[in-house]
Amino acid sequence: QVQLVETGGGLAQAGGSLRLSCAASGRTFSNYAMAWFRQAPGKEREFVAAITWRGDKAPYADSVKGRFTISKDSSKNTLYLQMNSLKPEDTAVYYCAAGPPGAGYVIWGQGTQVTVSS
Repeated sequence: QVQLVETGGGLAQAGGSLRLSCAASGRTFSNYAMAWFRQAPGKEREFVAAITWRGDKAPYADSVKGRFTISKDSSKNTLYLQMNSLKPEDTAVYYCAAGPPGAGYVIWGQGTQVTVSS
């Protein structure tokens, strides 16, 4: 069974940092594109960052540019999101997603809550 499991969420103060991890299991994701999305209360899910199987990074969402960094460790089948200079508006459930080339993001994790206090 293909599965993505996010960890690393929690409570942080404004200006602080958190690192999210997304562990993939059930198959190798070495040729998959992977991404982070987030959904704040009462809002639609929005794109945060993405990385191709080769390690090329898509442009970050404007709201996180310069503060968040996406990376992956293919040997560990794990995706990361380093979040620095956190703001209260970063509060959301963060999801990782994966998909084969050309298919979009077809596999989703269950999400991890990030709460940033002011």
